[in-house]
Amino acid sequence: MTTVSKIKNTAPTQFKHSYFKYIIGLLLFGSNGIVASYIALSSYEIVLLRTLIGSLFLIVLFFAGRGKLTFYQHKRQFLWLTVSGIAMGTSWIFLYEAYARIGVGISSLLYYCGPVIVMALSPLLFKEKLTVFKSISFLSVLIGAFLISGNAFSGNGDVFGIFCGLLSAVMYSLMVIFNKKAKAITGLENAALQLFISFLTVAVFVSFKQGFAIDIQQASIAPIFILGLLNTGIGCYFYFSSIGNLPVQTVAICGYLEPLSAVLFSVLLLGERLLPLQIIGAVMILGGAVFGDA
Repeated sequence: MTTVSKIKNTAPTQFKHSYFKYIIGLLLFGSNGIVASYIALSSYEIVLLRTLIGSLFLIVLFFAGRGKLTFYQHKRQFLWLTVSGIAMGTSWIFLYEAYARIGVGISSLLYYCGPVIVMALSPLLFKEKLTVFKSISFLSVLIGAFLISGNAFSGNGDVFGIFCGLLSAVMYSLMVIFNKKAKAITGLENAALQLFISFLTVAVFVSFKQGFAIDIQQASIAPIFILGLLNTGIGCYFYFSSIGNLPVQTVAICGYLEPLSAVLFSVLLLGERLLPLQIIGAVMILGGAVFGDA
């Protein structure tokens, strides 16, 4: 096999590998609210422990694999990664507060207004062309998001919960945009640094909010470690080691698998009710994701 042939065969393989890791990461993230529902702590305490355990796991994994730190060689890109980590920690604080107030399914859909922001800004920030197919998929997932979250905006909705969900979306978009700018910091190093910076962000918030005295019930220990190690540690590694190899608009559109799976998990496992319009919205989101990635 010639060198040219090897290059041609490597690129599609790398894309498929990154795509697979991205989908698995999204499904793990989609189950976050389910696991968190078994933890008897406040939203910011859950996020603090999640980021602590997850970041320690990734740091150990990085050095166990004899990884070499390179971020100090790319000071400007490390700055972008720092901003991305701060945005991620902040978005999770808002998201988990929304979980507690308006439910896992609705919160996840509000959170995933973030990819809409990313997709809309990608032609300006990343010079990626917004094709007709992606524009139609954009409209489909946007309408689907409004339909599936419509009940939260009724007179009986929790206004602050909705506000938290929307703010988590804004922070999500900043997380993705600035992570994409840190192109030289990749793979496990990217994921470990991103998550550790998120932990530091949440730790600062918690220190001002209440200090670090946290009363953990025995029944919460197992789900805390599942959320920290599996959903966060492994999930973040799969997510951040893959998005750098995928187009921004693909990341944004396929990212809707996370809220869709979160809605399905919340209905099947938590008994949250999904109204007819919300079912239509879920179908539009899935259809838009498939159509936009075609």
